[in-house]
Amino acid sequence: MISLIFNQIIKLSATTSIIKSHIQEMEKLVSSWCKNKPLPESYIFPPETRPGNLVVPTCNTIPVIDLNKAEGQNRTHIVQQILKAGQEYGFFQVVNHGVPENLMNESMDVFKEFFEMPWEDKAMLYSEDPKNSCRLSTSSVNYAREKIHHWRDNLRHPCHPLQDCIKQWPQKPVRYREVVATYTIEAKKLGLRILELVSEGLGLESRYFGDKLSESEILSINHYPPCPDPSLTLGVAKHCDPNLLTLLHQGDVSGLQVFNNGEWIGVEPLHNAFVVNIGNQLQIISNNKLKSVEHRVVTNSRVARTSAGFFIGPSEDSIIEPEKSLVDDAPFYRAFEFKDFLLHYFPNLEDNEVVMGHFKSQA
Repeated sequence: MISLIFNQIIKLSATTSIIKSHIQEMEKLVSSWCKNKPLPESYIFPPETRPGNLVVPTCNTIPVIDLNKAEGQNRTHIVQQILKAGQEYGFFQVVNHGVPENLMNESMDVFKEFFEMPWEDKAMLYSEDPKNSCRLSTSSVNYAREKIHHWRDNLRHPCHPLQDCIKQWPQKPVRYREVVATYTIEAKKLGLRILELVSEGLGLESRYFGDKLSESEILSINHYPPCPDPSLTLGVAKHCDPNLLTLLHQGDVSGLQVFNNGEWIGVEPLHNAFVVNIGNQLQIISNNKLKSVEHRVVTNSRVARTSAGFFIGPSEDSIIEPEKSLVDDAPFYRAFEFKDFLLHYFPNLEDNEVVMGHFKSQA
């Protein structure tokens, strides 16, 4: 009996020690220390990459596509709109997309609730190890090595296969798993629908991007607290997405900027819309007929911003290469395994030329 009690005390002590360790790590989260504090030097970007005091125009030219029209006689026109947006901007917004408005609102409420919870309710999720599939972290995947930190906290977890992944998801808020599971199912349906329209526009089979090319599903929720000096820092530095297609629920607070024709333009938050952007793999498979474009996130000093990116991508063992029917003279890229792309991407994620240049064809 004494031995049993002793063992339980040891286990309790070990658990307490782990929790304390996680709480100490969580002190790195921007949201844990930023209130009424000046901007630390470790968050100040070099003059050439900081946003500065320039007023960035909100872009009204990034196409807004009504997916309702894709089901009737206007389908061909919608397909061409998507293709044109993918060629000129690498971004577009979709409305009337089929994901229920109440589900989008409830999901955003749950995401915000998560970041508003007390430390102790989130502590066990904090990790700086990219191998931890469900993890709460801060800044970027390169936090331990980067010289300048990003003004954001992030919750990231896989969504496929759902019945396995959901066991790793946060248990609080209590409705998180139920609401977010429904949300990710609807987001995947929407993503596959858009990829089907892209396939049609490229002259490929409608299910071309099904199965292994769209097997990976990752939800990445970003939280950007109010910042004391938005002119000096970034929520996320410039980058392109490494996957196939991204669906962003950006809520009602602006912050996303896209690099177009030599300048940064803001993407206006639209009610009940998703921002869609072309990932590196879609650019490669289309042999540059679609383009993945650099984008970044700026902060503001007034209100917190929460956004949710749903990333659809290939399985790690997928072979990626330009589709032969889309190659006129020679392919722009060589064949590779997607896991090799990721290994090269993360150390160089802020330099898309370096990332893509590594996989260019030598022919």
